[in-house]
Amino acid sequence: MTATILVVEDEHAVARGIEYALAQEGYAVTVARSGEEGLEYASHQAPDLVVLDVRLPGMDGFEVLRRLRGTGAKMPVLVLTARDDEVDKVIGLELGADDYLTKPFGLRELMSRIRALLRRAYGDLANAAGGRVIRHRDLVIDLERRRVQRGGRRIGLTPTEFEILRHLASRPGRVYSRGELLELLRDYEALDQDEKTINVHVSHLREKIEDDPSQPVFVLTVRGAGYAFADR
Repeated sequence: MTATILVVEDEHAVARGIEYALAQEGYAVTVARSGEEGLEYASHQAPDLVVLDVRLPGMDGFEVLRRLRGTGAKMPVLVLTARDDEVDKVIGLELGADDYLTKPFGLRELMSRIRALLRRAYGDLANAAGGRVIRHRDLVIDLERRRVQRGGRRIGLTPTEFEILRHLASRPGRVYSRGELLELLRDYEALDQDEKTINVHVSHLREKIEDDPSQPVFVLTVRGAGYAFADR
């Protein structure tokens, strides 16, 4: 699945050049022209990486970064500074930036930094055109390698937990009854005939992937029907 990158840059020529270069590499790119617009998009769409200019009209890049990290967002952020100023670099890193580039910079170096940040955050999911991967917010499910990550943090699931997550996430919004999940999982692992077994596995799954298992945002309970993965 294509990695998504948000570019927050008000200089038209610079934004256009970065957008074109990233698109040529196979990334899905969104450009925001102001700090407010960039923060809004990053907070609600959770891109895989943010390229963030420090000098923006209105809300500057430092404030965008501070608020973004304040929401708990973990995606890598590459800060662009307009001058070779040590203070800008230090402030950016202290606020949670993962790397920085000083303008003017070469697009080849930018691509190299972006690939390195994606590799560091998502491991084998770093390539623009990866394998079968499901992404929702900061949750990344690699179906081929059977790996799950949130915000770059690896999450260890049991085979049964992974299969439940795989079935649900593959069809967001589709409600699976406990009986249906039990039937699907019997092909993979011998489970107790009692449908309540599914409740236990879902509870354990939520404890691992949800911030607050009592108020899940990924694996949802549909009262009287079963479970569904959140619609994207």
